[in-house]
Amino acid sequence: MLASTLSLAKKYDYLEDKFKKSFEWLENNDATKLESGRYDICEGAFALVQRYTTVPFEKARFEAHDKYFDIQFLAEGYESFGVCMREGLEVTENTLAENDCIFFKTPEFFTQVNLKKGDFVVVPPEEAHQPRACYKGAEMPVVKVVVKVAV
Repeated sequence: MLASTLSLAKKYDYLEDKFKKSFEWLENNDATKLESGRYDICEGAFALVQRYTTVPFEKARFEAHDKYFDIQFLAEGYESFGVCMREGLEVTENTLAENDCIFFKTPEFFTQVNLKKGDFVVVPPEEAHQPRACYKGAEMPVVKVVVKVAV
């Protein structure tokens, strides 16, 4: 699933080599059997295997990045995932200089996507996203791979 705007669809090539190699890596590696941590994929792309328990909606924060797209792939479990355009959002914490992440107050308008094992979402730098939220309010352990693809 890729949900975006027409202007962003024209701006980025979602089928360039580093995206293709990232999807191939996801297909050829069972994240549930990998250690948590970083895995280099190719020039301009790496994967972060994560294990955590989802949190109530109110505790999941909206975030965005300037230097990377996120391909957020759920390898195990269920998760709700918010997404919206980041323009005009109220900043609550800015760590872009240190670790390419900025956090926002929960916006009034956003889309929520429910992810299950095998689902992914691609988030460009112009969008904010809210990972780690409970699906139907139930906290659950998940295994997720966040592939970082350089802009």
